[in-house]
Amino acid sequence: MPTKVIIPTALRQFTGNKAEVDVDGKDVGEIMQKLARQFPQLGKNIYKEDGQLRNFVNIYVNEDDVRHLDSHATALKQGDVISIVPSIAGGRALPRSERANEDFTLDEIERYSRHLIIPEIALEGQKKLKQAKVLIVGLGGLGSPLGMYLAAAGVGRLGLLDFDVVDYTNLQRQVIHSTRDVGRPKLESARERIEEINPHVDIDTYETLLSSENALDILDKYDIVVDGTDNFPTRYLVNDACVLLGKPNVYGSIFRFEGQASVFYAKEGPCYRCLYPEPPPPGLVPSCAEGGVLGVLPGIVGLIQATEIIKLITGTGEPLIGRLLLFDALAMKFRELKTKKNPDCPICGENPSIHQLIDYEEFCGIGTEQERIRLDPELELSASELREAVDLSPGPFLLDVREPHEYEICRLPHSRLIPLGQLPTRIHELDRRWEIVAYCRSGVRSAEAVKFLRESGFDKIKNLRGGILAWADQVDPTMPRY
Repeated sequence: MPTKVIIPTALRQFTGNKAEVDVDGKDVGEIMQKLARQFPQLGKNIYKEDGQLRNFVNIYVNEDDVRHLDSHATALKQGDVISIVPSIAGGRALPRSERANEDFTLDEIERYSRHLIIPEIALEGQKKLKQAKVLIVGLGGLGSPLGMYLAAAGVGRLGLLDFDVVDYTNLQRQVIHSTRDVGRPKLESARERIEEINPHVDIDTYETLLSSENALDILDKYDIVVDGTDNFPTRYLVNDACVLLGKPNVYGSIFRFEGQASVFYAKEGPCYRCLYPEPPPPGLVPSCAEGGVLGVLPGIVGLIQATEIIKLITGTGEPLIGRLLLFDALAMKFRELKTKKNPDCPICGENPSIHQLIDYEEFCGIGTEQERIRLDPELELSASELREAVDLSPGPFLLDVREPHEYEICRLPHSRLIPLGQLPTRIHELDRRWEIVAYCRSGVRSAEAVKFLRESGFDKIKNLRGGILAWADQVDPTMPRY
């Protein structure tokens, strides 16, 4: 019965650069002995002269360490996989005499030396990196590690697209920016940081909102586009523009403790629309601002995206085309799902119906959602107006419709917490005779609450326009912002 043996990178030089070898045998001991005979140099490096496994090598069957078990008593069943896991460290520097090349300066040769001594990249791969042009859409949580590591890797031209400014709430995860950058355009701080990392990288900046009017012109200048955005309209826009231009779209997304990554390349596999033909209803999937995100999570997912870009440029390894990688930080587990091209996909299918970029706000229902939650002006109060109202006796009843963990951060005095999702089952706790003011973080969820309660017969309810953030700006600057 053949069993697959996984050969680690450090030992593939002894197996003819084979990453996997199938070996017949009934137990681990028999398979490892046959492997050592088939590749004598491998055998010398993992076994001592007395036949004992060297101390820097571990042997696993599937996920179990069997190094200290009787290898001839460790029977195998069909489908088992053996992994050789040695200790590893960094590579050595190139000798000085090897550092002259017409394509790179001496500084670049030394800078990229750890790439140059990897056979899968070497000088030819580093040349490809230097010639490559990559556009990063969004310089937030995902764009931060992308920009820094692609620059460090030697990608020759980076396009940076963002129109936001650095905020204190960004600093927990957007590591390309620092405290001194708060209030500055993200493009400025990102560009400065990238230039500090690698002055050999050319940088293009686009301080603009990506739209159907400018996307094709901007994306067409680059070989690869990487999606570092956090909203569905831009995500579909990036996908469609990449399909129309024939560009790979390196995708990543994050929420709280979970992340996703893939490479959407319609020439060789599915696009984003094949996986998700339409977006979720507006409001169903909160943004990071509303739902939160573990600070290190975008670093992990962003580095996976950067790795995929380097693989695509150098032609090394197996890219995530046709595969969706799922990461659960709480369980510290990765899962992989197969994705298939949808023959009925409206943009990359057999009979596409989308031949030009569309209105992505409308496609994602953003305009409809905004219209649905828009309140008449007389149903809203500004923070200043509420401040005057609470000084009256009796003041209005303050209804907080946020989540309990948000309520712990900050709250208006004497308010009652009833999360929006619980409002239908706890409506009996409110009296229709009360003057009520609902509030949330930014005024969106509380507008929903006002709509619901007015439809339920509450005609004395208003919304705090701008939410508790507006209160912090206009009334109490000591109140924590989040």
